[in-house]
Amino acid sequence: MKSTFHGTFLTSVLFISLVILLATACKKDNALSSNTNVKAHTETVTKSGGMSVCYVEVNSNSILNTGKYTLTTGGQQLFDIAIIFAANINYNTSTGKAVLYNNPQVTSVLVNKATQIVPLQNKGMKVLLSILGNHQGAGFCNFTSRTSAHNFAKQLADTVAYYGLDGIDFDDEYADYGTNGTGQPNDSSFVFLLSELRSLMPAKIISFYYYGPAASRLSYGGQKAGDFVNYSWNAIYGSYSVPNVAGLTKSQLAPAAVNLQATSQSTAVSLANSTKTNGYGVYLWYNLTSTDQHTYMSAVSNVLYGSGVTYTP
Repeated sequence: MKSTFHGTFLTSVLFISLVILLATACKKDNALSSNTNVKAHTETVTKSGGMSVCYVEVNSNSILNTGKYTLTTGGQQLFDIAIIFAANINYNTSTGKAVLYNNPQVTSVLVNKATQIVPLQNKGMKVLLSILGNHQGAGFCNFTSRTSAHNFAKQLADTVAYYGLDGIDFDDEYADYGTNGTGQPNDSSFVFLLSELRSLMPAKIISFYYYGPAASRLSYGGQKAGDFVNYSWNAIYGSYSVPNVAGLTKSQLAPAAVNLQATSQSTAVSLANSTKTNGYGVYLWYNLTSTDQHTYMSAVSNVLYGSGVTYTP
């Protein structure tokens, strides 16, 4: 910040006071910038062999753990997408509307984006926020109009924009449809929601965890989920099953899913072989903790990417 003083006389006291005032203002401006206007300086790093996507339970683990694993050959990040698991779709009984809810742990990740989100984006990774039901009756499948779907989609899009996220992931579990007098799943709701969200954030990622009532309600009125969704993955860990999302290509689908805390290494390797052999482009990992798991990951990565994995604490 610069200042120019004109005039014939300024006392030293006034001059010093102004300098202090301006310096203080600059410090405040810089502090505000570091907390609210942080933007990722993304260096896109690509690798052959498809994408790896990882969910992290941020109630108990750091999302930053996803950035600690790189390919030993080439140095690219193992994980292309890190997913914050999870925010919730709640139900406001006073207004009768679905509302986005971030618990304290999710909130901490979001408000501290400068240290929790941007460092991953600077490594070329994308960071998504997963949305999950919360036993209150609100879900992706019981919006009764396009307007109500739009209103919730607007909350999601605003959150993505405000915190500099790369997109939204949908997980249709634990909605408990019917609770609080809410409606049961209908055929139009999820497609309306996807359509409205895509119109609000045309360049962001929308992904779908292939599970729940939404998995059987993926088309309506000539539109289909694949028109709006970028990726979909199998939701049953330790298994191989291709998500049936019309409109998505093999490169956008993950038929293999592993739970890092429960799926054996041999099973994970078998699933990787099936993924590669059948030409699918995404491999799904879940439940990454702070424990170094590069040996397990290397067994899979050698199949997918022809390289082991290096862990950097």
